Amino acid sequence: SAEERQIPVITKDTEALLLNIIRMKKPGRILEIGTAVGYSAICFAAAHPGTEVVSLESSESMCREAAENAAKFGLSERIRIREGEALESLNQLAGTMKDADSEGFDLVFIDAAKSFYKEFWNACIPLCRKGAVIISDNVLLKARTASDEYITKRRQKTSVRHMRDYLSYITGSGEAYTAVLPVGDGVAISVLKER
Repeated sequence: SAEERQIPVITKDTEALLLNIIRMKKPGRILEIGTAVGYSAICFAAAHPGTEVVSLESSESMCREAAENAAKFGLSERIRIREGEALESLNQLAGTMKDADSEGFDLVFIDAAKSFYKEFWNACIPLCRKGAVIISDNVLLKARTASDEYITKRRQKTSVRHMRDYLSYITGSGEAYTAVLPVGDGVAISVLKER
């Protein structure tokens, strides 16, 4: 249904990779930035029965549809959708959290406004437990991040610049071990170092 309506959801190969990471890591709590219709949140919750998913979405209609979809799958108890701008929601979560190691997240999935990935990353770090995994989707931007030859429109240059800056930032930050994989539209997998 989402694909027919051209609502972006994770690709099948990205889904397979993420679900295997979840099966291996068995995260207690997952933070997702970018809910859309709730497809990936439902996949994450279904992959491990002990997982709670907190998903952030700015669109009121998408929040409503995602909540309905979670209910159809009997996952309303384990999927919590927060409506609002992602950075604002992340700051609110940080303000209510007393201790990241007991209340934080074991896995973060970043899949929202591509130009704000760096800001999302920085806002997520305080919310993560030790050894958390941060997964960033669509980092290759249809190969544009890898090579300028794939930039076909002038307006794409800003997104590409932001994504290149982001990848440089997370691979050189010293906060995490990061690998960029050519799966789907590119996935960066970062494992946070002990703090």
